[in-house]
This record gives sequence, structure tokens and C-alpha cells, in this order.
Amino acid sequence: MRADHLGSIMIGVREVYDELKSLGGKVHRQTAKIDHVDAKMASVAEDVNDHELRIRALERARWPLPSLAALISLAGLVFAILAYARGN
Repeated sequence: MRADHLGSIMIGVREVYDELKSLGGKVHRQTAKIDHVDAKMASVAEDVNDHELRIRALERARWPLPSLAALISLAGLVFAILAYARGN
């Protein structure tokens, strides 16, 4: 097996340790950021669910309006027919 030589570059155990410690800190910070984003996503999901419930309530409250308009127009038609019939 051939050993790869780095030439005059020497990497000591202390440098490896320091770099691993630095990387560990970076991983910890990224984990904290991910946890923060996860918490925000949970908050957004709660807001979306709340808005969905509100929209559904508005849709349920709105359904009688077309029916009411149809009934009023039908009543108007009946009164118009009665008025026309009495006029003849």
C-alpha cells in the first residue's frame, strides 16, 4: 500500500481536535436554528388551522343568502302576478 505524503505539511492532533470542536459548535448552532424554525412552523400551522376554521364558519353563515334572495324574488313574482291578475 502506498502512503500519501503531504510534503512539508504536518497536521497535528491539536489541530484536528480544534477543528472538530469548531465543527461541533457549528452543528450545535445549526441544530438550534432548525429547532427555532420548527417552532415557528408549529405556530404557522396553528394559525393556518385557526384561519381554516374561521373561513369554514364564514362559508356556513353565507349559504342562506342565495336561498333568501331566491325566496324574495319568488315572492316578488307572486305579488306581480297577483297585481296583474287584479288589474285585468
